Amino acid sequence: MKKLSSVAGRVLMASRLALVGLAWPTAHVLAAEQQVSAKQDATATASGEVRRVDAAAGKVAIKHDAISDLELPAMTLVYQASPALLTNIKPGDRVRFTAARQNSKYIVTAISN
Repeated sequence: MKKLSSVAGRVLMASRLALVGLAWPTAHVLAAEQQVSAKQDATATASGEVRRVDAAAGKVAIKHDAISDLELPAMTLVYQASPALLTNIKPGDRVRFTAARQNSKYIVTAISN
């Protein structure tokens, strides 16, 4: 999280400097913005245990170990998912899943038991 804060801080500082005519070269600002965007949207594959399923609402709670690519510690997290993905999934199932962070939301894009 410190890296993200540092990059976001540099982008903020660059925008403030631009207001007073001391802007960094554009390449630095663009690179920093790309790093922030890359950290915000990420995908990873992991395994875990299903705790709850609400297929109608498109939600599944999965207990999993740390997922470093998504910067998630070991936890139980409620993910959004397409109801079609959840038809054969039930509490207690050990699953392998692919999750993505999109616009600060966690979404299961694939899941199998």
